Amino acid sequence: ESAARGAKVIMVSGPVQQQLKYPVRWFSVESADQMYNAACSFFAEADAAILSAAVADFTPEQVADAKIKREKEGEMTLRLKPTKDIAACLGQMKKDRQVLVGFALETNDELHNAEDKLQRKNLDFIVLNSLNDKGAGFRCDTNKISIIDRESKTDFPLKSKAEVAADIVDRLVEVLKNK
Repeated sequence: ESAARGAKVIMVSGPVQQQLKYPVRWFSVESADQMYNAACSFFAEADAAILSAAVADFTPEQVADAKIKREKEGEMTLRLKPTKDIAACLGQMKKDRQVLVGFALETNDELHNAEDKLQRKNLDFIVLNSLNDKGAGFRCDTNKISIIDRESKTDFPLKSKAEVAADIVDRLVEVLKNK
């Protein structure tokens, strides 16, 4: 949507089969660590960032360099560590002229968790969606969101993801004009 409106867009993305209608500078990554490094690097010169990727909160402590064979007996313990927090990094480095947009996909205490994330990560606004809403989230072409900033919450009805993207970019443009 941003590119359709003429913005110069850098897309940092994991492996996807997405066909784009508009030119963007595509930067492909395969791990949360690579995404963290790319996002923190590109944000320094950006006017805004929309953090829509669902990056895992945890990653394995050790990565095997070969297949782990199933043993005849016993269980395997997988130890996890937190991934680097992209939104927190960008929120710390954000300049007054920049806008930072986050997402919160929640299953419980949706509003509380989204408002907490908005504050903790120094976001300008956050897009909340819930897996509890029928027709929203993953594996469908529709979504139902709320856009929350420090002063207000705007609820949107269920609509196509293209229309949702337009709503988000409309709010981004509004915030950028007021910076």
